[in-house]
Amino acid sequence: MKKEIIYTSNAPQAIGPYSQGVKYNGFVYTSGQIPFDVVAGSLVTTGIKDEVHQVMKNVKAILEAAGTSVDQIVKTTIFLKDLNDFNDVNEVYSSYFTDTNYPARECVEVARLPRDVNVEISVIAIA
Repeated sequence: MKKEIIYTSNAPQAIGPYSQGVKYNGFVYTSGQIPFDVVAGSLVTTGIKDEVHQVMKNVKAILEAAGTSVDQIVKTTIFLKDLNDFNDVNEVYSSYFTDTNYPARECVEVARLPRDVNVEISVIAIA
C-alpha cells in the first residue's frame, strides 16, 4: 500500500520538509496546523478563540482535501503556549463536532511554537 500526500491551497503551505497531510491505510494524518489564514495571508492574532477557529478551519480543509471530515477524527493533539487558555480552547474546539462523540485527545503546554503562535493542532482521521 502506498501513501498519498494530501495538498490543498485552502490551508497553509508547508514551510519545511513535510506535507499538509498523508493518507495511508485508511487514515489521514495531518501536520500540526497553526492559525494562519491563507485568504488574508497572515497569522490570526486576535485572541485564542479566533486562533483556534482558524486552526480548525485549516484542519478541516486538509481533511476535506483527503475526502474525509472532522466527524471522522479519532485522535487530536493540541499544543498550547499557555495552558490557562484550556477552557477557551475547549469551547471553540467542541463546536466543530456534531455530537459528544469526541475523538481521543491530549493537550499540552509547550515553551514555544512555530512563528510564536499560541496554539497548534494535529489530527488523525478515518479516511
